[in-house]
Amino acid sequence: MLGGGRSSEHEVSLASSASVREGLREAGHEPIAIEIDRDGVWRRDGSEVAVSPGLGLDGVDVVFPVLHGPFGEDGTVQGLLECLDVPYVGAGVLASALCMDKVMFKEVMKHAELPQVDYRAVRAGELASDRSGVLARMEALGLPVFVKPARLGSSVGIVRVSEAADLAGALQTAFEHDELAIVEAAARGLEVECSVLGNGDPVASEPGEIVLAAGETGWYDYEAKYTPGGMQLVVPARVPPWVRENIQEMAIQAFRHAGCSGLARVDFFIEGERVLLNELNTMPGFTATSVYASLFEASGVPYAELLDRLVQLAFERHEAGRRHRH
Repeated sequence: MLGGGRSSEHEVSLASSASVREGLREAGHEPIAIEIDRDGVWRRDGSEVAVSPGLGLDGVDVVFPVLHGPFGEDGTVQGLLECLDVPYVGAGVLASALCMDKVMFKEVMKHAELPQVDYRAVRAGELASDRSGVLARMEALGLPVFVKPARLGSSVGIVRVSEAADLAGALQTAFEHDELAIVEAAARGLEVECSVLGNGDPVASEPGEIVLAAGETGWYDYEAKYTPGGMQLVVPARVPPWVRENIQEMAIQAFRHAGCSGLARVDFFIEGERVLLNELNTMPGFTATSVYASLFEASGVPYAELLDRLVQLAFERHEAGRRHRH
């Protein structure tokens, strides 16, 4: 499997990769660890790995790219793996790139008429050339809002803004990570996540509810995600049966509209009985206790079996692709 990477989520990826390695071994596979250093160099057992188009990757049968964020989850590595002609777990080039870009993802979901919170996109150059106009558009969403880099994960660079005077500073924080930012209206309700597994006929897990240690005053930031005790996953989510079914149906719809394959974790806000799509992660955290795996564990699919299914789905997708002429 591939772990590490050039993004700010390097350490998170290494933790996921270590868990995947043990789970694959438990499932009867022989995992080989290739680590991508922060400088982008690929190494196996300390030695650099050379790649040649069309000749696979270091003799492995299938690649599990346990990479989060830019240079791994955004279609770049997926494109390289396509050139190497090696099967790999998860979404392809287009779906990976689309879901990494929060603005483009929301635009596609809007076209599919899936309900979402209101949002605005802003580029660094726009703020510099029309500061008052940009801030007025952001304020029109109402406060509080969440200001985020458009193409980053793990809640890195996100600022919750409750005062209009803080909007410009929050945008500048986002622009430190990406020249494109997204500003989202705050949803008032439950945060619920649902895992999806499959290719052409995907299935959704039991939805789970995110409960923050900080209570209603907190939000699901980097510290809440990765600090022990920062959050609790309640499965099944405490919603009526018809809301649960709506979440699962919408998760599969988003998965299909984005062109995903293999896996995804789809995040929602629940306002009363109204389900709002938030975002879709094509390679979420992957330890045995991460949300994606925990939701399928609660749905009757143990971790090792889940990983084995993902490997088989990677082979199926690769073989299906080979049946078409280019």
